[in-house]
Order: sequence, then structure tokens, then C-alpha cells
Amino acid sequence: MHPAELIDSLDMSASVLERFVKQIPEFKMDRKRGEGVWTVREHLHHLALVQPVMYKRFRKFKNEEKPVFAAYLPDAAEEKEKSVKRSVEELVSTFRDWRAKQVELIRSCGPEVWTRTGTHPEYDLYTFEILIRHVLTHDGWHMYRMEEIWLAKDGALTK
Repeated sequence: MHPAELIDSLDMSASVLERFVKQIPEFKMDRKRGEGVWTVREHLHHLALVQPVMYKRFRKFKNEEKPVFAAYLPDAAEEKEKSVKRSVEELVSTFRDWRAKQVELIRSCGPEVWTRTGTHPEYDLYTFEILIRHVLTHDGWHMYRMEEIWLAKDGALTK
């Protein structure tokens, strides 16, 4: 994928998320669909909370020639934060604000950043471009789960 396409996709995902969650009735935001299945709001909360982490990873790629990353493991503070019932508008706004910062940072990166390879304990290969794709697919995966939790009939929900 061309860098401009990746950047544009990242930039558009906040609008996609915002328009999407506006369609979900409030009473379905916190509906539990099974043991260990996150609610729609929990997925949205996670998407908002993880954006600063991704921003730091983009910045690390920009500032270090051979960045070394740690696996992302939500800490107790994040889990406690996720339990706070924030409004959909607040969560989308947080996502949108951090995504705008990410896109601005990525746009400021020269071609040398796009060719950097980092080290990540969970991946055989980790590059700036792969990180951008991971963020995009992470967004999409959580949006898919949110839509499935919202719309799937009982018995049809993926475990």
C-alpha cells in the first residue's frame, strides 16, 4: 500500500468510527453478550485508551533508528479506567484527538522512517509501515466486534 493511502486510511478511521457508533442505540452499548465478551462500550473504551500507546510507538520509530518495543499489556490502571462508564461522545472524541496527533506525526516523517525496522517480542518483522497497518487492522477488528455484538442474533455471536 502506498504511504499516502495508509495515512489517509488512518485519518478517515475516526470519522468511520464516529458515524458507526452513532447508529448503535445507547441501551445496546453495555449489553453483555456472554462470559468474557466485551460490551460495545468496552471495545470503544479500549480503542480510545490504546491511542496514546500507538502514538508513542510512532514517535519511537521517528526518533530512533532501531527502536525496541515491548509487548502491550494493559495495566491495572487501564483496566480500572475501562470500567468507568464514559459517554460515547467522550470516547470518540478521545480517539479522534489522538488519531489526529498520530496522523500529524506520521505526515512529518521522512522516507528514512518508513524504511526503519524495529524489534518487537511478538513479531518476526516490525516496521513503521507494519505498525500503521496494525493500527488500521486493530481499529477494524474492534469495529467488527462492536457491530457483531450490536447486531448478531443470540447464538450467532462469534466466541
